[in-house]
Amino acid sequence: MSVFTITFQAVFALLGIGFLGFLVVGRRRVPSETLAFLSSLAIDIALPCLVLVNLISDFSPQKYPSWWHVPLWWAGFTLLTLILSLCTSYLVKKEVRSEFTISLFYQNGIFFPILIIGGLFGQSNPYLITLFLFTIFHPSMIFSTYTLFFNQTLQKEKLSWQRICNPVLIATGVGIVVGLTAAGDYIPDFLITIITLVGAMATPLFMLILGGNVYNDFIYYDAAENKSCFGDVFKFVLVKNIVFPLFFLALLLWFRPDFHIAFIIILQAAVPPITSIPILAERCQGNRKMASLFIVASFSVSIFSIPAFIYLFNLFFPMPF
Repeated sequence: MSVFTITFQAVFALLGIGFLGFLVVGRRRVPSETLAFLSSLAIDIALPCLVLVNLISDFSPQKYPSWWHVPLWWAGFTLLTLILSLCTSYLVKKEVRSEFTISLFYQNGIFFPILIIGGLFGQSNPYLITLFLFTIFHPSMIFSTYTLFFNQTLQKEKLSWQRICNPVLIATGVGIVVGLTAAGDYIPDFLITIITLVGAMATPLFMLILGGNVYNDFIYYDAAENKSCFGDVFKFVLVKNIVFPLFFLALLLWFRPDFHIAFIIILQAAVPPITSIPILAERCQGNRKMASLFIVASFSVSIFSIPAFIYLFNLFFPMPF
């Protein structure tokens, strides 16, 4: 099976779960208020368990002697992404510039890559560890910086150390310590099984929540009143789904890093925004529906754009199947 086909199926599976969430909420089988609880369950429990069990099972200094280099690559990637996001934000009108910028800057750096990596290399592979090391500070960076893109709330929102020292960061730190000290050999199998089963809920939960939020955002959406936003949405998709991955692919061809790093970077550049951006925009008194439009459009186009760029990447960095 070709790289394009495998990646297409992985991305389509994610969006299929999101569509299921859309139908469930739309038919009132799950109250909309339940989404808040599901979000907390996914972010604070399921995702940390997913990260922790992979690090405990597969991470060790012998397998990853240069593991500490990976967060440094993330720092460089994040800085370049921020510069690109700020520069391209002037393509849209000022009223939606904040939503445009954070949707470009905060990529869906964990869930899309997890499913794509699993589809390409199976569930037991070394690339998940590289992914978790690459994104170790990503959630903390999001929760501590998103208010900076909305000037009107800059003075109202206080820095929350609970958001910075979030469960994902703590789980990653614990997993690294366990791997470095080989303490994983003393963890009971039943505990590993519990963490594994809970962690497996993370990706489906997030996509169900996305589908539910999309329904809530667009049930009263009036297309006739929002025709002017279509041009901004088109620009967003062009930048996020095409320009970003092309830019980073060019940089990868120039620097030629190891395949592990190159593969994670092209995934980070090609994936759509994180699903919580409409919530973040609403907290900052921004335009939640516009943020949702950006996400839905990018997700829809990513069905084809991600497989296309992974296929293109494979031409220069052959997959080690």
